Amino acid sequence: MPTMTALRPVTAPHAWRGPEMAARNDWLRPFTPAELALLDQAVRALDATGIDIADITPAVFPVPELAPLIAEIRDAVLHGRGFILLRGLPVDRWTRRQTAIAYFGLGAHLGEPMSQNALGHILGHVKDIGADYAQPTARGYQTAARLPYHTDSSDVVGLLCLQPSKAGGLSTIASSSAIYNEMLRRRPDLVEELTHPVYRDRRGEVPEGAEPWYGVPVFNPMPGGELVTTYVRSAIRKAQRFAEVPRITPLQEEACDMLDALADSPDFHLDMEFLPGDIQLLTNHWILHSRTEFEDFAEPEKRRHLYRLWLACPDGPALPEVFTKHWQGANAAGRPGGIRVPGVALNAPLDAV
Repeated sequence: MPTMTALRPVTAPHAWRGPEMAARNDWLRPFTPAELALLDQAVRALDATGIDIADITPAVFPVPELAPLIAEIRDAVLHGRGFILLRGLPVDRWTRRQTAIAYFGLGAHLGEPMSQNALGHILGHVKDIGADYAQPTARGYQTAARLPYHTDSSDVVGLLCLQPSKAGGLSTIASSSAIYNEMLRRRPDLVEELTHPVYRDRRGEVPEGAEPWYGVPVFNPMPGGELVTTYVRSAIRKAQRFAEVPRITPLQEEACDMLDALADSPDFHLDMEFLPGDIQLLTNHWILHSRTEFEDFAEPEKRRHLYRLWLACPDGPALPEVFTKHWQGANAAGRPGGIRVPGVALNAPLDAV
């Protein structure tokens, strides 16, 4: 593990602060009319074949005219500031299946869709289904609760807004590298603490041969000055239910408190509103994301609903071995393999289950 003398600030486009990004608009990228026309043509042609959403690959969703758009997304998310917000997908005039085809098809050109839960969902659903976030196996995306800043278990996470909430539900993101830099400046001892394994609960989604918990550092300095971050504090706390997991130390608690406080600070995070048809894509290794608590509509058809993708990207940043060996498996390209449970087939349901 690195020592304090080896730790250095991160100098990269993804080490940004919220006010800096709020003063810019290059991260908000509307679809052009020409792009939407091309997408519409491709979607309707593929929809007519009756293909299963889970079977969509770049080969069956060829959109060569959209190569510049896909390259722009890839450059921003995987090689630049770490995120982009695409605006204007016509979810109001497409069926849910057609919307899923467009979203899944675009995502497949960026990376391989990975399973997001024990049900094998490669098209996920962020929707309040009444889950209790306090329960050890509950997932925050199934509630209306505020979600603390965290990362997901993939190279890239994508969210497509089908229907916003009645009130609240604001998306908010922060650069984990900028937070690391500030912690390193103020409290290098706390940064060093988070370069050692921190134990987390798998929340009942246990791969074959694995323990129901795992240990991985929050901050993972890489050769060349890059930093890879993974953080889910609720999973850290819930892992304490296992007697064999080491107890959280006061120094770990203080370090996590400081990380959370910096992410919550307006000096670091960027807020954004989701409109129907918005697609947010971000790199988990560099960007923390959160959501404010929300109030939903009473009518089922109006309830807040986002489609989610977890993508394993072949040109994602270099990762420590612990990510694909002890934490997750790996896909054929050696990227994080998502959540795979024995005997569960990958599938892409069109609604939350």
